Amino acid sequence: MTVEADLHDRWIEAVAQRRDRDAFGRLFAHYAPRLKAWLMKTGATGPAAEDFAQDAMLAVWRKADLFDARRAGASAWIFAIARNRRLDMIRRERRAPPSPEVDPCAPEHERPDAVLAEAQDARRVRAALKQLTPDQAEALRLAFFLEHSHSEIADQLALPLGTVKSRIRNAMIRLRHLLETPDVGGRP
Repeated sequence: MTVEADLHDRWIEAVAQRRDRDAFGRLFAHYAPRLKAWLMKTGATGPAAEDFAQDAMLAVWRKADLFDARRAGASAWIFAIARNRRLDMIRRERRAPPSPEVDPCAPEHERPDAVLAEAQDARRVRAALKQLTPDQAEALRLAFFLEHSHSEIADQLALPLGTVKSRIRNAMIRLRHLLETPDVGGRP
């Protein structure tokens, strides 16, 4: 279990035991956007998805005393509540669920929170790329985005092969440093 997952479990337990509004606020801030993204992925409009996320999080507030960290982590439990509320809503409306059904317990790469995390990571990488020198950024663009070989890049830029390799290596070192810095790209 990750430190973050353990923290989320404790927040739900704080809501269950003490009706801790601060803990619930943190849960809401973390999970409401992920629930909204999940529902929008299944075809809901933005306002409908936002209403749904609020409704699902209200259910989390009300049912916090039913949470058992030994059975499921906070994320799985919250998405299970959201999925069940969504299915109830669909049944009430007497219509078939949209296809394909998004499984909140799907592997990491398909989960809505993973999709959101990927988007956040992409923003961080774009922000870090903007901090490279133009020569470094161009070398990386040609090597990684256009998949040119080092010798093709050397020919295209009319540079010695060693210079191209140095630019790419230095750019990668700088990117690694920038991405390890917590505030690059707006990451807390």
